[in-house]
Amino acid sequence: MEQRINITEFVLLVLTQNVQGQKILFVLFLLIYIVTMVGNTLIVVTVVVSQTLDAPMYFFLGYLSFLDAVYSTTVTPNMIIDLICEKKTISFQACMIQLFIEHLFGGAEILLLVVMAYDRYVAIWKPLHYLTVMNRRVCILLVMLAGVGGFLHAILHPFFVYNLPFCGPNVIDHFTCDMYPLLKLACTDTYTVGLTVVANDGAICMVIFMLLLISYGVILYSLKNLSQEGKYKALSTCGSHITVVVLFFVPCIFMYVRPPSTLPIDKSLAVFYTIITPMLNPLIYTLRNVEMQNAMKKLWTRKRK
Repeated sequence: MEQRINITEFVLLVLTQNVQGQKILFVLFLLIYIVTMVGNTLIVVTVVVSQTLDAPMYFFLGYLSFLDAVYSTTVTPNMIIDLICEKKTISFQACMIQLFIEHLFGGAEILLLVVMAYDRYVAIWKPLHYLTVMNRRVCILLVMLAGVGGFLHAILHPFFVYNLPFCGPNVIDHFTCDMYPLLKLACTDTYTVGLTVVANDGAICMVIFMLLLISYGVILYSLKNLSQEGKYKALSTCGSHITVVVLFFVPCIFMYVRPPSTLPIDKSLAVFYTIITPMLNPLIYTLRNVEMQNAMKKLWTRKRK
């Protein structure tokens, strides 16, 4: 514990050290963050207030938007500020909190995607029993399980890092506090801790990615009974969903399903699952939905009156 006494804060490195590049990224990521927050907040409010969106699917989509909004807020504002501030530091305690919250909501989100895949499976293969199987109590229980799973996944990260000796240097080669960049700075052998990251983060990413691909395979298989127009619509929707899933999981798998190490490309890849995906989720999963669009129109038309 005495070894870490010199390190009370870390310096975060943004995506580029070029001043002009930092200004461009500041404007770009600020716009992305505004779109992310407006889109996700709009969905959460609409799902909560609208009486027509009482299906389990919308309950899960509302919760997904809530997780996206909080997950994005954990990382993006701090990075945006760092892009225009000369001093890009974060305290040790704040770093641990960011590490925990980022993985808490990120972990809960990917588990929720599995819950949503199960919801789609029941809707396709057991349509007559759908509302009985996916009743409100079951939906709340599944959401709570995703939250508990996210917590158990996240708590391991600060637990392993907190008591490591950090005696210098204190520059994290990342725009956020994450495991591998932190382990690289520890003044001790962290190979064993690194393997726990592979087992925790890597295994979760890989297993859930495979489960989601299988779920979309099941959906595509079920299309054989639909009309040509129905097939086109379903393929368009599935294609959009798979795109978002790939953008989220492929960088995660590359980062965590490998021997513990840091690579220069890691920062750029992290942008996909920390910044871009939370913006795309409401656009892809929800705002293209006709029922959601109608509910929003009714809600905001009523508000104007």
